[in-house]
Amino acid sequence: MVIKKFRRASNHMNAPDFSKFEKKISVEFKNKGLLKQAFTHRSYINENKGTGLTHNERLEFLGDAVLELVITEFLFREFPDKQEGELTSLRAALVNTVTISKIAGDVGMNDFLLLSKGESKDVGRARQVILANTFEAFIGALYLDQGYESAKKFISDNLFSELKTIVEKSLWKDSKSKLQEKSQEVLSITPAYKTLNEVGPDHNKIFTVGLFLGEEQVSEGKGHSKQEAQEEAAKSALKKKGWE
Repeated sequence: MVIKKFRRASNHMNAPDFSKFEKKISVEFKNKGLLKQAFTHRSYINENKGTGLTHNERLEFLGDAVLELVITEFLFREFPDKQEGELTSLRAALVNTVTISKIAGDVGMNDFLLLSKGESKDVGRARQVILANTFEAFIGALYLDQGYESAKKFISDNLFSELKTIVEKSLWKDSKSKLQEKSQEVLSITPAYKTLNEVGPDHNKIFTVGLFLGEEQVSEGKGHSKQEAQEEAAKSALKKKGWE
């Protein structure tokens, strides 16, 4: 996966003009404060005391729920023959950080972020997380300002086009599922996972898991849970075997 390098976002020295974003997405907010709040990161508030602004985390909480409902309803209607497990996996692929941050970048949200000087220099995965959270906060703000149907339209117009790629490339399947399918198809072997190491205190353990195909250890992965480490090991094995 290639992670984009994002341009620097706005800080207090270069405040964005949110009316440009409204024009870009063809939505005019009644409450401009809500729109600005959606783009305001906690780090900006900490660095710029006394602005009277509120960070976007409560809006993100709301937007996450709206986003999940809109996508769940869409998938339920779009795939009448799919079972709950598959629908859940499809939804997860649509709302993961990579997908959401890509859409946020496509609609130009990166140019309007209010971040601290330090956070504004972040690129790669750190910026992806900020953009994904901002997208959800924006959905929350739009829902409060204009209601469910407006939020649903924005999500539909900007996110559902990703579904075709996700389905065609089976991106909705996690790496463990993909690896099991391929290893059984090609080698007639079911992958086995073995915990190789655990380090750190109980509240912050790091697990190292080895992935074995028969007697051969193909890869290993690390994570804060065994499941996370297994997923990383499977992802690595897919790459090494050329089964991506």
